[in-house]
Amino acid sequence: MPGYEFDVFISYSRFGSAPKWLMNHFYPKFQDCLADQTAPMPKVFLDKTMSRGTHWPSQLEKALCRSKIMIAVLTPPYFESRWCMAEWHSMRAREKLLGLTNLDRPQGLIYPILYSDSDNFPIAGRELGWWDFKDLATPEPVFQESRDWVHFHRRVTDLARDLVQLLPQVPEWRSDWPVVERPDPVLLPPPPIPRFDL
Repeated sequence: MPGYEFDVFISYSRFGSAPKWLMNHFYPKFQDCLADQTAPMPKVFLDKTMSRGTHWPSQLEKALCRSKIMIAVLTPPYFESRWCMAEWHSMRAREKLLGLTNLDRPQGLIYPILYSDSDNFPIAGRELGWWDFKDLATPEPVFQESRDWVHFHRRVTDLARDLVQLLPQVPEWRSDWPVVERPDPVLLPPPPIPRFDL
């Protein structure tokens, strides 16, 4: 069936501590806060939910094409990842096709969350307004027992409320969404087995 399958696609690099923070804290709290804001609850795509045996490059591409908004968890490795950049540029191309992120229509489809750094981001990563989580970027489970957990909850609640207001404004799905080619090769071939000269 054509159309959107997901309201939100979460894009992140697998390097550094951001994935642990995302899985331990942000993703479950975000789900809870979305459920508190609206019903039915918006559908969120995070690649950890893919079934075993799924061809993940195709699944990621399909999920992105069928998502309304992309949350990008910004870190220095994010802008070094060919996969993250393929997702980023695909959504930027969709924004351009729709005439978004300009003086007349400044809102875009990429919804950035700042996890770390920002001083060393490329210009593309610094020109969008983001939700700043740098002061709440503790990946370890003990974070949930700290005083900062209340501030984290409030910030995620505000973010979820903002997204719930934004989602109905997203343009209708189109079958011609541009997709930046996924990195090729997907997996590097194994090095040749060394052989003894006879």
